Amino acid sequence: MVIIHQRIIKTLALAVLLAISIWSCTKEDPPLATTPRASTSALEIELSTLDNATRAMMQGFYWDVEPKGEWYNKIRTKLEDWKTTGIDRIWLPAPGKGQSGFNSMGYDPADYFDLGEFDQHGTVETRFGSRAELEALIDKAHDLDLEVIADIVIGHNSGGGRQVNPFRNGEEVFSLFNEANGNASGKFNRTNAHFHPNDIHDKDAGQDFFPETDLCHDQPYVREWLWEDETKSVAHFYSKVIGFDGWRFDYVKSFDPNVVKSWNAKTPGLFSVGENFDGNNDVLKTWVEASGSAAFDFACFYKLDEALDRHQDLTLLGSDMLHKTNPDKAVTFVANHDTEKDKNPDNRISAANKLLAYAYILTHDGYPTLFYSDYENSTFKPKLQTLVKIHNSLAKGSIEILEINPTEYIMKRAGEGTNPGLILYMNISNNATQRLINTNWNTKTLVDYARNSKRILTTNADGNVTIHAPAKSFSIWSTTK
Repeated sequence: MVIIHQRIIKTLALAVLLAISIWSCTKEDPPLATTPRASTSALEIELSTLDNATRAMMQGFYWDVEPKGEWYNKIRTKLEDWKTTGIDRIWLPAPGKGQSGFNSMGYDPADYFDLGEFDQHGTVETRFGSRAELEALIDKAHDLDLEVIADIVIGHNSGGGRQVNPFRNGEEVFSLFNEANGNASGKFNRTNAHFHPNDIHDKDAGQDFFPETDLCHDQPYVREWLWEDETKSVAHFYSKVIGFDGWRFDYVKSFDPNVVKSWNAKTPGLFSVGENFDGNNDVLKTWVEASGSAAFDFACFYKLDEALDRHQDLTLLGSDMLHKTNPDKAVTFVANHDTEKDKNPDNRISAANKLLAYAYILTHDGYPTLFYSDYENSTFKPKLQTLVKIHNSLAKGSIEILEINPTEYIMKRAGEGTNPGLILYMNISNNATQRLINTNWNTKTLVDYARNSKRILTTNADGNVTIHAPAKSFSIWSTTK
């Protein structure tokens, strides 16, 4: 009977704790009189000792970067800091000369082989600088063991000369690219035969972005110059001559996924990610499986936007996303050059909720990307540095959602071996909240490694503990020394 009574008492006690935990506090964590951050920091494990061999990527540009002609030099000064933070790859904008010349962000490609050394389209340098400055940036990145990713825009071209296209009923289009017409390098000269429609077909499997100059990737000449020729192609020039370590394929909806698969087969071992601008995870999943490449997790991006901004309902984070279905092929992000310039609020995550979104991607599966303008924002930077360090250490092991409701999301990573893992607590309500959960840690002291909560917690013998999260914020709990 004593044993039975003890079990009853234990059950009742747990029920009481659970009832208490459901109550939401009406105040923020109270400030401590002395130095609470120093006190809790002293308890933290040195995260570098838990290196889980994962890192994050930096998108090293935003739309219409300034100063013009100096971007490569500016980025070069950032590399040591980014390396120290825990970045392992830098994604640079499309390097070739564009039709807009000194104003081009690279998405109107004219001459793939002019990286800032030919006088055409009104300039010698690109908006980002000269070829020599690009190579100096890449050399320094490699000295720091950082990879550099090239943005590849191969769906359409801009800035050629007028030419009659017999397959467009004699219509004149800007499809003539040679030394006198937008392609001063003389490499990969093009005519109307290399765009759609042509003598092979009217269009390929993709969606035309600029129909009159939509490149036909089924033309042997186009394939040879873009990636198949191992001595003269764009892929060879960028990787073997200039030194790029991988590819970000722009707008992959405009060509068949086999293009990426074939390109990567010619550049084995290099990193690859595609921009499939689609919030439907089934579309992303189908594409990564067909191409063999990673893709940006737009399903995650849009669910974060809906959960944090549009609908303010964290249950949406239970939806399918690429990092859940294909974690090794998912590149997660919170913002990029397109979303940040989009005036539609449904296509970007608000500044007020960005750190919550970064806390999500930097604790879950997938390869996270930091956006230059967010990281270099003095308000965000210290928190993002902390989150990257947490990602590169404690974000280890299987994922289990412990609680999900409109205002709370609690996720546990199980850890592995001596790595204790973590518990993420997101709270979008107007009040500080607390909840009783079960952890993998028995009789352990816990602190918030995100340093948003000042509390020091202790789990009981069964691993139960009441964790806390400030209003409209998050906490990331793990064990101490």
